[in-house]
Order: sequence, then C-alpha cells, then structure tokens
Amino acid sequence: MALAARTISGTLGAEISGIDLRKPLAADDAAALRRAILDHGVVYLRGQELSLDDQLALARALGKPDVHPIANAMEGFPEIIRVESPAGEGAFFGTSWHTDNSFFEKPSAMTILRAERVPVTGGDTLFASMEKAWEMLSEPMRRLLEPLQAVHSAARAYDPKTTGDAKYRGETPISYTYSERVYETNEHPVVRTHPETGRQSLYVNPMFTERILGLNPHESEALLEMLHAHATRPDFTCRVAWEPGQVTIWDNRSVQHYAIDDYRDFDRVLYRVTLEGTRPA
Repeated sequence: MALAARTISGTLGAEISGIDLRKPLAADDAAALRRAILDHGVVYLRGQELSLDDQLALARALGKPDVHPIANAMEGFPEIIRVESPAGEGAFFGTSWHTDNSFFEKPSAMTILRAERVPVTGGDTLFASMEKAWEMLSEPMRRLLEPLQAVHSAARAYDPKTTGDAKYRGETPISYTYSERVYETNEHPVVRTHPETGRQSLYVNPMFTERILGLNPHESEALLEMLHAHATRPDFTCRVAWEPGQVTIWDNRSVQHYAIDDYRDFDRVLYRVTLEGTRPA
C-alpha cells in the first residue's frame, strides 16, 4: 500500500496512511514521508505502537536526533524526552505558541511526538502555518520584516527565577538541568527561507523570541505582539486530536504549535524526539 495523505484543514495538516512505522523504512518510504511533512507542515499516523527503539529508528530515518540541553531525557535514551502530565496536575510543557528549540544556534528541524496514554477528552495540539502567516502579510510589512533579526532565548520558558525551581530539583514528571544554556541567546532572521523547499516563513514565537534587533524596546514589543497575534489566526491553523499509538511529526521551520491544557483529570504521556536543523537563513 502506497503512502496516502488526507488533509485536515485548508491550510496545513494531513493524516497519513500506508506506512507501518514499526518496520524499518525503505528509502522510498522515508522520502515519501519526508515529502508529506514538507508539503503539509504537520502529519500524523494512527495505530503505530512503537517502542523507544522504533521511535529512534524513525527519527534517524528522517534526520539526526537532537539532545536537549535543559529538559532531561530518559535514562538510556538521551534523545527522547518523556512528556508526562499526571492526572490532577496541569500541563506545563509546550502550553503556549512556540517553535521547538528556536533558541538553539541550529534550531530543531522536525519534531516526532508519540502518544502512549492520552485523555478521554482534551489534550489536543494546535498547529499554525508560518508560511501562510508570511504570505498573508501586506507587501509594505514584508519589506519591513525581511532584513530584520530577532534574539531567541530559553530564559522565558526555563528561568527558575520566574518559572520556579521544582523542575530543577527533580520534583516534577519532566525534570530540568540548570546551566548557562538557560540564558544563552542566538540571533535568527525574522523571516527565514526553508532550506529544503525554498519557501519563506515568519520565524518569531512568543515563547522564545525576546526582541527584534535594531528597534527601540517599545517598537520591538509592539511589532512582536502584532506578529504573534497575526501568526496564530484561526484560519492559519489546524487541530490534531490524539489517541494511543499515534505518531505526529511536524516541521519546526514552517510551523508553530500549542499544547492545549484542558485535561487536568486525566493522565497524558507522550515521547518526544527532535531532529537537528541548520542555522536559519
């Protein structure tokens, strides 16, 4: 059976069938899956009961897995983060609009997220197309943005002085390791060109983008506020519901996402691998 894609919105997102990820991917299947991710921004596959080794094999078929410098990985699997939200607690990982690891010098290219336990209701993930967001800006605004650079940092999401230190003490399901990487900054274009498709996207997000270089603070704040609101307009988005055994893959170079925290009465356990990218240009 050949790979098939069923689109889930008018802008981005597709459900993929025709590939069994429990088996080693043939080169043509890996290429077809990669093409689907590039074409749709985010894809998901149901009924994929993968082991940790299977998920890593999938990741390596698509690229080189990252190792996160702050969020601790699983013992024996330095590339895999177990994303757990126990019943009775609110989620705290990824619960605002962001692009995974944009604070890296070479931000993550793709993310592979696998579901083990999901809520009976709730726990969906929203995705927004930054290609569409860029396309729908006015020509004068695009001329303004194209030469600009923005500063990205993990501090807003990971600084224990503002987010609390329980995660650094190992008292939460996802624990962190403290280092100067929390405060390290990197500069990336406000508008990036995709290294594989050549398409342009907005590349700022409210979780990791601190300011735009060359602007006064109030100018930077106002422009970022406008861009964040524009980029996540409902008509640029799709919504993905989860079920056990589902694998969802998205392209961080052209997509933002938001994990909805609306399932406090239920457990949720997923496993995340991100793939190494290139410096945005």
